[in-house]
Amino acid sequence: MKRVVIFASGSGTNAENLIKFFQNRETGSVIQVLTNNPHAKVLERAKNLNISALSFNRIALYKTDDVLNILKSSNPDLIVLAGFLWKFPESILHVFPNKVINIHPALLPKYGGKGMYGHFVHEAVVANKEKETGITIHYVNENYDEGAIIFQAKCDVDSTDSAEDVAAKIHQLEMKHFPEVVESLLVK
Repeated sequence: MKRVVIFASGSGTNAENLIKFFQNRETGSVIQVLTNNPHAKVLERAKNLNISALSFNRIALYKTDDVLNILKSSNPDLIVLAGFLWKFPESILHVFPNKVINIHPALLPKYGGKGMYGHFVHEAVVANKEKETGITIHYVNENYDEGAIIFQAKCDVDSTDSAEDVAAKIHQLEMKHFPEVVESLLVK
């Protein structure tokens, strides 16, 4: 069975969705959740689903090998960034080449880059009067949101949509497609 580690920074709805999706699957399982936010709701969600969850700080991620060593001991087949807001370190990418993916709440290359996450993306989509938006699942490289695209799904943006309306549409796409794409990568 393939092993998945999730990195998240916030509420953890995508992490919870992935954990539940793989609970009764033979293709893989989520074995651990790691977060840079000691107050993130994802910690509670993981605990409630009996998944190991740890928080770390900037020093552990960027200045030492602490997080890298946790990953080495977990030996994941895939590392999934699900709302993880820090730039992912090259030191980990080198040890786990082509094994780190991210989900982004827009159709990259539009609305990507540093500072473009969550409501910032949805507000920009509405402000620019986009007719469509969506999600992008992509490999992670050394630059924000520039890794090779694995999958995209689109939804319409109505002229009356608020940023919150767009967020709800994006959330539906994430819940539907993210687990399926992760599973497809595990069976490759």
